[in-house]
Amino acid sequence: MKARIDNKLLFIHHEDLPEFKKGGSVVRNSYFWALRSIAGQASRYRDWEYEPEVWLALSRMLLSFAESGYLGYRETILEFPLSQGEIPDVLRNVSTWE
Repeated sequence: MKARIDNKLLFIHHEDLPEFKKGGSVVRNSYFWALRSIAGQASRYRDWEYEPEVWLALSRMLLSFAESGYLGYRETILEFPLSQGEIPDVLRNVSTWE
């Protein structure tokens, strides 16, 4: 998922976020609600925002869903642009560079 940090907020690109689908996969729908539940802002068609206080929870959540084997690698990894600079320690286990 494409991500960036701006003004101490983590943004996940809205096109890379999971979609909720009524009658869809339980895992994907759970993933959607889990990510949404800790987001500071989670509007439709906008990037979701995460404050630094929830980055540890986000990291653990991404690792947990990645280890489940039900979701693909690109769905559970944060992809930062090279211009971002250093990735915060708390997010390193679930992050890479684009």
